[in-house]
Amino acid sequence: MSAEAADREAATSSRPCTPPQTCWFEFLLEESLLEKHLRKPCPDPAPVQLIVQFLEQASKPSVNEQNQVQPPPDNKRNRILKLLALKVAAHLKWDLDVLEKSLSVPVLNMLLNELLCISKVPPGTKHVDMDLATLPPTTAMALLLYNRWAIRTIVQSSFPVRQAKPGPPQLSVMNQMQQEKELTENILKVIKEQASDSILVLEAALKLNKDLYVHTMRTLDLLAMEPGMVNGETESSTVGLKIRTEEMQCQVCYDLGAAYFQQGSTNAAAYENAREKFFRTKELIAEIGSLSLHCTIDEKRLAGYCQACDVLVPSSDSTSQQLTPYSQVHICLRSGSYQEVIKIFIEDNLVFSLPVQFRQSVLRQLLQKAQQGNEVLDEVCFKICACNTVHDILGGRTISIQFNQLFLKPNKEKIDFLLEVCSRSINLEKASDSLKENMAAFLKNVCLGLEDLQYVFMISSHELFITLLKDEERKLLVDQMRKRSPRVNLCIKPVTSFYDIPASASVNIGQLEHQLILSVDPWRIRQILIELHGMTSERQFWTVSNKWEIPSVYSTVILGIKDTLTKDLVYILMAKGLHCSTVKDFPHAKQLFAACLELVTEFSPKLRQVMLNEMLLLDIHTHEAGMGHSGERPPSDLISRVRGYLEMRLPDIPLRQVIAEECVAFMLNWRENEYLTLQVPAFLLQSNPYVKLGQLLAATCKELPGPKESRRTAKDLWEVIVQICSVSSQHKRGSDGRVSLIKQRDSTLGIMYRSELLSFIKKLREPLVLTIILSLFVKLHNVREDIVNDITAEHISIWPSSIPNNKSVFCSPALLSPGRSCMF
Repeated sequence: MSAEAADREAATSSRPCTPPQTCWFEFLLEESLLEKHLRKPCPDPAPVQLIVQFLEQASKPSVNEQNQVQPPPDNKRNRILKLLALKVAAHLKWDLDVLEKSLSVPVLNMLLNELLCISKVPPGTKHVDMDLATLPPTTAMALLLYNRWAIRTIVQSSFPVRQAKPGPPQLSVMNQMQQEKELTENILKVIKEQASDSILVLEAALKLNKDLYVHTMRTLDLLAMEPGMVNGETESSTVGLKIRTEEMQCQVCYDLGAAYFQQGSTNAAAYENAREKFFRTKELIAEIGSLSLHCTIDEKRLAGYCQACDVLVPSSDSTSQQLTPYSQVHICLRSGSYQEVIKIFIEDNLVFSLPVQFRQSVLRQLLQKAQQGNEVLDEVCFKICACNTVHDILGGRTISIQFNQLFLKPNKEKIDFLLEVCSRSINLEKASDSLKENMAAFLKNVCLGLEDLQYVFMISSHELFITLLKDEERKLLVDQMRKRSPRVNLCIKPVTSFYDIPASASVNIGQLEHQLILSVDPWRIRQILIELHGMTSERQFWTVSNKWEIPSVYSTVILGIKDTLTKDLVYILMAKGLHCSTVKDFPHAKQLFAACLELVTEFSPKLRQVMLNEMLLLDIHTHEAGMGHSGERPPSDLISRVRGYLEMRLPDIPLRQVIAEECVAFMLNWRENEYLTLQVPAFLLQSNPYVKLGQLLAATCKELPGPKESRRTAKDLWEVIVQICSVSSQHKRGSDGRVSLIKQRDSTLGIMYRSELLSFIKKLREPLVLTIILSLFVKLHNVREDIVNDITAEHISIWPSSIPNNKSVFCSPALLSPGRSCMF
């Protein structure tokens, strides 16, 4: 052995190595290996992975001598593999929560069908026709496991699921995923057709008064033996893992409740059955207590179900004292008892039992009704908002925009109610110092925001204000307010100077409008608008500057906002954000867009999506001007958002063409060719011309290394470019009687206008893509001079500096030669 080989071997032997993973076939060769493997602290492969491997091998089709695919043979090897899968599931104690989390629907369906088969359930027999009371305990338990899984799967399939991010596309993987998806859909179709039977089987199980048994690894081994070797033990004996009646009924009740609740969307009476089953589940959990070994119920989810049932089907014998505040609020909203809702919210400010998100959703719901023309709700909205604001203040959160908007024009009634809420929301004897400080700071800020000293004195003379603030703080605040008052105090200053004369309203408005034009701080813009609207209610301040422009597709939606302050604020924030983005002031643009997004989220899902789209475009520009300029790839999150925008199919959302254009250019610039060629949805190719063009360019990039004869996409790209660049002609008779030919430069013969193609090219900087397009234009110039004689120079003049604009660079004999069509 050479010295180098010896050193290499020594280095390898000294390196700590990971134990090799046990292969599935090793469990066939050694019977005791499975139990040894499962007893390990962290077995590799994990139990659920073993189930998948065993069933996958047992269900592999075979091929006969004529190369015909045959179903999996029923031989000893496959029977042992299925038995091994069952034994692993028995090791997991047939816990459906664990199995459902890790196994796909087809695999778990196959596993439970094997359990039914080994438990002597006759194939083809309807489960509803079998009497559970007369069946062996393990057979009855197998039936219950299968039917519980069936209705749980139906319920789970009704929930929306976020799709996992696809990895690099591989044809074999995609085919396998498509097959699994089709198989899952077929299984769901079957179990949905049998759902009523499954529910009847589980309802019958609730009438059983005997303990059941589920197969263990030992009982499965016994069943696999020859009949003469069982030593008298059969599947009807009391062998296996004992499941107490209460535990079985608890699980069945919970699953039935979820099934009935899911049916309630189409059958309101099902909610009553769901309520009965869920409350019975709670009773059984209380009976079982900590003794339960096999009954696992998600008690938080159960509590949520019970609360929902209380709202949807209030019990006839329940009183308002027995209902939770959450349920009471829902009942009051349905009956229109808004004063009761306000009372509940005030009481909750002391105990904090209602979630903040729930309180905000109630206010949002009422604000939407008020904006639809229900003026009666304006006062209710302010009172609910005041309750929420005090709740936020006590919780250490900031004051919401809604409160400032609704408190824009204060009056005596609003001040009185706000003071009442503050007084009833804090127990001064038990409250901590931080709560008292938060409340005192809030009352001071309210005073500082009031112009009328009468309202200031209403607050400063209130008992709560006097208790929370010291004498010095109160006097200082009142002095500040007096000095800020526009009235002249002749007792202090007998001689009135020029600066003591209050400015006229028009001067103040002009100064504020000037500040509004200059400011790019969202908070300052909002404050200025609040002051301006406090001075006059007749002006529309979004018209102050003729440079504030927003796309016409957005202006219709924004100018349709009823509240004038909100309309001005949304319009100005968006206009300033777009301007900052145009001048590449990306940090200020992001602040303005973020503030606008927060504002519109509260009342308009349509404008929320608009702002998300604009923030995506801003992030693309930010990356391209920063990290992207130095060649650093964009983060995966940004690429996913671009894909999400291209695949978005939300109706009635105003869309700007430039965003789709930038997104496709972004994908081409960062060589996301796999997505554009293989993963882009088919509907996009029909509806979005930029996606169609991007797909052809990406596919051509992928085809270039291959033989010229296989470049079909390049030919399609050539035809598309020819159509876009073609000039439509019209004949016109002149005054002298001659017929002249008129060429229209921007025709509609192609998927987009020529000017749109030029604009798109300006955004591309990937050298290969630009080379392809330039070679297309060169060929157009050589082959179709009648089309591009007047535009070739214009096309080449827009080329980025990264690609030479001298077309001769690309006219080498290998690429372009007379009589040859190069890559196209």
